[in-house]
Amino acid sequence: MAGLIKREDIDEVRQRTDIKEVVDGYVTLKGAGLGSFKGLCPFHDERSPSFTVRPQVGRYHCFGCGEDGDVISFVQKLDHTSFHEAVEKLAARIGFELRYEDGGTGPNREEVGKRQRLLDAHKVADEFFRAQLLTPGAAEGRNFLHGRGFDRAASEQFGVGYAPQGWDALLKHLRGRGYTDAELKLTGMFSEGNRGIYDRFRGRLIWPIRDIAGDTIGFGARKLYEDDQGPKYLNTPETTLYKKSQVLYGIDLAKRNIAKDRQLVVVEGYTDVMACHLSGITTAVATCGTAFGADHIKIARRLLSDDGTGGEVIFTFDGDAAGQKAALRAFEEDQRFVAQTYVAVEPTGADPCDLRQARGDSAVRDLISSRRPLFEFAIRATLKRHNLDTVEGRIAALRESAPVVAQIRDAGIRPAYARELAGWLGMPVEEVSRAVAVAAKRAAQGETPAGNGAGPQRTGAGTGLSAGQPGRPAQGAAPGIAELPASGVVPSFNRPDPRDPVASMERQALEVALQEPSMLAGGTWDRFSAAGFRTPAYQAVHDAMRASGPGLTGDPVRWVEQVMNEVPEPLRPLVSELAVVPLPASNAEGVLRYCRDILARLFELQITRVKADKMGQLQRLDASAHPEEFQRLNRELMMLEMERRSLRSDA
Repeated sequence: MAGLIKREDIDEVRQRTDIKEVVDGYVTLKGAGLGSFKGLCPFHDERSPSFTVRPQVGRYHCFGCGEDGDVISFVQKLDHTSFHEAVEKLAARIGFELRYEDGGTGPNREEVGKRQRLLDAHKVADEFFRAQLLTPGAAEGRNFLHGRGFDRAASEQFGVGYAPQGWDALLKHLRGRGYTDAELKLTGMFSEGNRGIYDRFRGRLIWPIRDIAGDTIGFGARKLYEDDQGPKYLNTPETTLYKKSQVLYGIDLAKRNIAKDRQLVVVEGYTDVMACHLSGITTAVATCGTAFGADHIKIARRLLSDDGTGGEVIFTFDGDAAGQKAALRAFEEDQRFVAQTYVAVEPTGADPCDLRQARGDSAVRDLISSRRPLFEFAIRATLKRHNLDTVEGRIAALRESAPVVAQIRDAGIRPAYARELAGWLGMPVEEVSRAVAVAAKRAAQGETPAGNGAGPQRTGAGTGLSAGQPGRPAQGAAPGIAELPASGVVPSFNRPDPRDPVASMERQALEVALQEPSMLAGGTWDRFSAAGFRTPAYQAVHDAMRASGPGLTGDPVRWVEQVMNEVPEPLRPLVSELAVVPLPASNAEGVLRYCRDILARLFELQITRVKADKMGQLQRLDASAHPEEFQRLNRELMMLEMERRSLRSDA
C-alpha cells in the first residue's frame, strides 16, 4: 500500500489552494469587509448569512452552527471524502504532485477511494455516450434533437450522448478501462440478470446529470424506439453518488447565473432546461424524477443567498391536472424560502421546449416574464375545486383558501389578496378578512419557535455559550471551553463579561495576532509574548501562540494551523472564530492602522499593570533604608512612562 502523504505536501496544498475559489463552487459568497466573505452556510439551514470565509488565513467559520475548518475539511465534508482523498483532489486541482511516506507514489487504481472510482467510471461513460451520438447508429437520436430545435452545438453544450442498442456496449468499454464488475454494479449504469450484468441504458438518448461541482454522478435516458418496452424516461437509480432528492439537472451550468441574477427557474425536464438556457434563461434547472423538495431548497437557497434581500424562484408547470398538482406541492414548500416564489404556466399548456420550437426563444423569455405569485396560483386552484354558484360551495372555498392567503409572508400584500379573494368569491371583504385572520392565528399557534423552516433559534449555536462581544453581534460567540488538567478535573472557562472593556480589548488583540501575524515581527513579538491576558479563555489562546513561536508569523495559513494544534481541542472553534472575524477596516491602510492601535492598547495596558505593581512596591519601600532600590524603581517607572508615550505617538 502507498504511504501517508508527506506532511509538508499537505501544508503546501493547503497554502496554495484559494479557499474562496473552492467554496464558491458550493456557496454564493459576498464581500463582508476587507478580505472577508459571507454566504449561507452549507452545513445548516439559515436565513441570514453567517458562514464566513477568510482566504488570507485559509479558514471558514459559521457563526450560526459553529462549523469551521480549512479548505481540506471543507472538501471532506461537502464531497463526503476522506482526508486523504480530499488532499489528492485539491492537489490535482492545482497541478501539484504529492509525495508519500516510505517512497510511495500514491494509491494505484485499485486503491483509489470508492467514490472517486465511481466518479471516474461516470466520466468515462459520459465520454463514451457523447462519442456514440456521432456514429451512424445514433441517427434516431440526432433526429430527435433536431426535431426539437437542438443543433450539434447545443448537444455538446449539455453533453448529450447516445447509448447504443444491444446489451453490453458500455459494459465492454468500461471493462476495457480496467473496471471490475463489482465496481460497475455500484454505478447504477447496469442491470443484473441470470447471466450477469448488462447495460441499463440501451438505444436511448442520454443526458449526463452532474453535481454542483460539475462531476457526472448519473444519467437520464429518453426512449427513442417503439419496441423499447421501458418507461419514456429512465434515470440512474439511487447510488452512493446519485440521490435524486438532492440533485438538480443543470445546476453546474446555472449556478453562477443563479447567484448573479438572484433567480432560480425550475422546469420539468432535460429538454426544458436546454430550451431555457438557449433562450437566455440561464438560471433554469430541473428535478430528476422527483418533486422539488426540502433538499433541493437547501441547494437553491445557498445559491440565491436567500437572506431576505431579494431573489425569486419561478416554477414552470404544464397546464394539465398533473402540472397543477405539482404546483400545489411546490407551494407546500414555499415557506422554506425567503425569496418570492412564482409560477409560470403557458395558457396552451406548452412546456418551454415545445414553446421554443413553435414560437422561438422570445416566447420562452415571455413565459418566464409572465410569472404570477405562487400563492395566487394556489388560491385560484383551490377555488376551482368548489362550486362557487352555491352558498355551500363558497363557504367551503373560503375555509380552504383563507389559510392559503394567511401564509402570504408580506403583511402589506396579504390584505390586498384578502380583498381579491372576496371578489372571486362574491363575499363581503370583512367576512373574508376575518377568516384569513383566524387562519393566520391558528397557524401561528401551531408553528415551531423559529417558524421559518430554519429550526429553533439559538444563540451561540454549536458553541455552548450565549452572547457575543458588545457592539459586534454579527461576529458570533466564543465557544464553550474546557481544559483537562493532569488531575482529571475539568474547570470551565466562563464567557467573558461582554461589558468588560479589558476582555473585549484582549479578544480584538487575538483577532489581530491571528489574522495579521506580520504585525508581530521584530520586537513586537517580544512585547506581545510578554503581555498578560486576564481572561482565562483568551489567556489559553495566547499561551498557544507563544508555544507556536514567532517562526510562522510570516505565513498566516500555517500560523493559524499551528495555533489550532497547540490549543486544547475544545478551544479550537474559538481560534477558528477569531481567525475569520472581519476586522473593522475598509482598506489595507485602515487595517494597518487598526492593528497598530489594538496592539498599542494591549501593550499600554501591560505597561499600566507593571507600573501599578512598581508603584505599590515604591509606596511600601522605606526610601531612607533602601535608597538604591528607591532610585531603581523610580528609573524603571520613568522608562515605563516614556515607553507608554512612545506607543501613543506611534499609534
